[in-house]
Amino acid sequence: MKRIHVVAGVIRDVRGRILLARRTQGRDLAGLWEFPGGKVEQGETPQQALQRELQEELGIEAVIGAAVIAVPQHAPKALTLDVHEVKSYRNAPRGLDGQALAWVPPEKLTQYPMPPADGPVVAALLQPDRLLITPEPEDSDRWRESLQAAVTQHDIRRVQLRAPKFAAAHPEAWRALVERANALMRERDIDVWINGDAALARELDIGLHLRASQLTSVADDFSGLRLAASCHSIAELEAAAGLGCAFALLGPVRETRSHPDVAGIGWDAFREMRAHVPAIPVYALGGMGAGDIAEARRHGAQGVAAISAFWSA
Repeated sequence: MKRIHVVAGVIRDVRGRILLARRTQGRDLAGLWEFPGGKVEQGETPQQALQRELQEELGIEAVIGAAVIAVPQHAPKALTLDVHEVKSYRNAPRGLDGQALAWVPPEKLTQYPMPPADGPVVAALLQPDRLLITPEPEDSDRWRESLQAAVTQHDIRRVQLRAPKFAAAHPEAWRALVERANALMRERDIDVWINGDAALARELDIGLHLRASQLTSVADDFSGLRLAASCHSIAELEAAAGLGCAFALLGPVRETRSHPDVAGIGWDAFREMRAHVPAIPVYALGGMGAGDIAEARRHGAQGVAAISAFWSA
């Protein structure tokens, strides 16, 4: 599908606030707030297009910095929102097209209604770019030590506690491990999620990461819980978004050691599936590591989720 290539900039002031522009009346999605930018014209690089658009819309001379994320979207309009940091700029931004401007503290960005593709940009700026999924414990003490080492070594800020075989065979031991791990992670201000167990998530006040099979369950009560989900199809991504999940995992992008018989979908398929549900942050799963984060962001991912790449034995 041919998409319109749109560029946008993350512009910060000396206080760290981020500039948003409000879409004017007569435009699609009028009244919503967005990161300033516009369409890439023929023959332009994204950086050149963003410099031109910011000059035309805001009257600033911008130096374009690092890429943030490129969000693909099928509807309501087929486009790719290609977002870059603005390293520096001259002149004070003004709404030259009559658009309202707002300097917003990063933590308040989620309070501004935005077009679907801008939501993942906010997530990319505010939420972790890597997620650790724990492996099955072989030794409880060593598992806890490895968890602490992993979050330190790999700068982990979001963890999914997952050990379905161990939890089924040793439910009380798993519960004790989860309680201790949760306490340790909260001391470090790490976002904790439990795989599949709604009752334990509710009791410990942690996030519930839904298995794909739970996305269409009518028997379970997920009310009041923070939700995330593992997905392998467009339908599952849509179900996750419909449940109000904070994020989803999608894959496997590559073949993994844990599932060597399952072929990876590849980055092109990941991007196309992700484009059907642009508003929800999505982590790439399957054969991923920290070295894949930049590539994942180029295909619309929040970042990567992994077990072995982040786990310290």
